Amino acid sequence: MVVHAPIVTLTMNPALDVSSSTEEVVPEHKLRCGPTRFDPGGGGVNVSRAIRNLGGSSIAICPLGGPTGQAYRGFLEQEGVVARILGVAGNTRESFTVDELSTGDQFRFVLQGPTLREPEWRACLSVVGDQLPVGGYLVASGSLPPGVPDDFYALLARICGEHDVRIVVDASGPALEAALAEGVFLIKPSLRELAELVGAGDTLDEAEQVEAARSIVASGRAEIVALSLGGAGAVLATAEGVLRLPTPRVEVRSTVGAGDAFLAGLIMRLAEGRTVTEAFRTAVAAGSATAMREATGLCLPEDVARLEAELAA
Repeated sequence: MVVHAPIVTLTMNPALDVSSSTEEVVPEHKLRCGPTRFDPGGGGVNVSRAIRNLGGSSIAICPLGGPTGQAYRGFLEQEGVVARILGVAGNTRESFTVDELSTGDQFRFVLQGPTLREPEWRACLSVVGDQLPVGGYLVASGSLPPGVPDDFYALLARICGEHDVRIVVDASGPALEAALAEGVFLIKPSLRELAELVGAGDTLDEAEQVEAARSIVASGRAEIVALSLGGAGAVLATAEGVLRLPTPRVEVRSTVGAGDAFLAGLIMRLAEGRTVTEAFRTAVAAGSATAMREATGLCLPEDVARLEAELAA
């Protein structure tokens, strides 16, 4: 196991990922599917799964409930993910991914999560407080389920700021904006989310991407802005400057979890004490290695190592 600073992930809205394939997606027909795969999904849990694949360790915190939650717990155990589970009354949601074999298109259906009552989401805060990775990293990733206030990640950021914990927030909308107002270590917005944060409309060209990321860092709202652009590469901005890397050429089979693997590679390398440049290279390699996997599979270490070497060449 790789030695590194402690890492804890938090997934407030986990989803049991169900993936399969069918020849063609057409309306009003019974669509016969191929073999089905089940994975414990959701942003933070995927980060923990990818960290484990890369030889690291973390603790994954998530609320689970109902029959789906029970199944989810079993899949977590199968993967060897160390987890702290909070029981909730609502049934954990599911996410469906269907590959259309005739076209290569992928269809993703993400169900709404259960409504969490105030005692439930406050219990999540308490568990995070008990598991705070002092001197390390808390990765709060994914959407907030109904019932959880928009300032939930901001509350976490305040707690982390008081206890020498670097908080990483991978979210969107009001939850992300509230966290940034409190101040965080790192964010990983999509291009659309970055544009929204700086009030730039729907999209940004390359120069505008850099300027937007740098403006967030300069404002003190985040120390690092990591922007993953899919096939167009990735951008990382810090107070020291801006890095850009291309996406390695790989056969893309599924993009599910690629962003989470990107984040896992980045945080794990930083936790090891690597440079930002090295960590960024691992992040891009891990995201691309995940895109090579079918359905909801995450990066394999041998693929990440090979792609890292290509990026360093």
